[in-house]
Amino acid sequence: MQRLVRFVGVLNASIWFGALLFFTLGAGPAFFSDEMIQLLTKPYAGASAQIIIERLFNLQLICSVIAVIHLLGEWLYTGRPFPKWTAVVLVTLLVLGLFGSNQLQPKLKALHVQKYSPRSTPEQKQEAALAFSKWHGISQSANLLVLLGTLFYLWQMTMNLPPQRFGGASRVRS
Repeated sequence: MQRLVRFVGVLNASIWFGALLFFTLGAGPAFFSDEMIQLLTKPYAGASAQIIIERLFNLQLICSVIAVIHLLGEWLYTGRPFPKWTAVVLVTLLVLGLFGSNQLQPKLKALHVQKYSPRSTPEQKQEAALAFSKWHGISQSANLLVLLGTLFYLWQMTMNLPPQRFGGASRVRS
């Protein structure tokens, strides 16, 4: 049973880290490549990227909740000391995910609409572009923190294996 519980934690951490890494290095930049901008134009490429980012935030929230539940369940099941640093990292990742999905993403979406809206004045477009770049920088910094945090969590899940509940075969001597 303990191996199954651990497998669920490692699988969750792997999916979470893999999705973030794929978006950061692969899918995200692809939306703003020359080919995508020629295909969709810049406003539509950005809007498409925001749809994917919204789903990424949802996945991040699901994975962080699973990770917190898993951490608590494993702690209760194994009786080991509570892993404080792992808990701090997971709660931070959960908070960053909530901030991103509830504050950052809607703000970036509204600024993107204002930046490319035909109803916006040139001054409004310029203000929206400046604000968007500021918030996008905050978003990229938060993304880097989340990426590093999930890498730490994945490392914790694969390196700090809990001791077996019952003695292993090496303890039995005749």
